[in-house]
Amino acid sequence: MKILGIDHIAICAASIDDAQRPFLELLGLALGPREYVATQKTEAAFVLTPDEGGACVELIAPAPGNAGLEKFLARRGQGLHHVAFLVDDLAAALTELDARGVRLIDRAPRPGARGHQVGFLHPDAFGGVLVELVGH
Repeated sequence: MKILGIDHIAICAASIDDAQRPFLELLGLALGPREYVATQKTEAAFVLTPDEGGACVELIAPAPGNAGLEKFLARRGQGLHHVAFLVDDLAAALTELDARGVRLIDRAPRPGARGHQVGFLHPDAFGGVLVELVGH
């Protein structure tokens, strides 16, 4: 497994419109793609830095039926949800980590935002931090 860089950090919020305002107005960042990720029952919007090809901020909000994000907001309020790393081969990375005994949420890639494949690693493996691996 080779980590190629940080793909994005995700902030969970009840309202993407409210959450994006400080990034756009105070920091002058640009609004990127916004979409509904049906497989995850999640609304997602991206805030882009000037290079647009590097790491970005993903704002996520639960759509109806997303108990996980609703629970996150009820317990913690708006805040950092996960850190996502770009990997060279997502399926191989998940297989390798599973073989090493890392607790996984996803054992195989699944569809994520921006047409990417993703796999989540359980927060227990990283001291309470949810980690996402992204394959482009």
